[in-house]
Amino acid sequence: MLITKLFLGFGVFVLGSFSFENPFSQDNYIKLNTETAVVSKLQSPGKEIYADFCMQCHGANGKGDTKNFPPLDGSDWLKNKRNQSIAALKFGQSGEIVVNKIKYNSSMPAMGLTDQEVADVMNYIMTSWSNKQTKVVTEKEVAAIKK
Repeated sequence: MLITKLFLGFGVFVLGSFSFENPFSQDNYIKLNTETAVVSKLQSPGKEIYADFCMQCHGANGKGDTKNFPPLDGSDWLKNKRNQSIAALKFGQSGEIVVNKIKYNSSMPAMGLTDQEVADVMNYIMTSWSNKQTKVVTEKEVAAIKK
């Protein structure tokens, strides 16, 4: 009997130290930044594809190597030449291009990605690092790009 009272007393003491709040109160919900949620949604599928196909040359940080592989982070070419950027990813790229006032003349093979995968990677790249895309690349837009 004494042991039962000790356990009961200890239980009341422990439970008394917790406060029971309404689990449905507004304070318990995570407030989402709408912009962050949109960016995360755009990045999800393309991030994995980028890791598989692009990271080896352009780097995890998108900075390239300043000799052979141009940066994607803060790239004026990516920003100002949207159709050429999509075409480069879709069909490959060879020949000289100028990115952020630096000439690059190497070759990027076609990756064999579907139009949706190209759109996903473009959306990932254009919303990553310092890139702040405002217009989403769609599968239909990619399909309209011809060689």
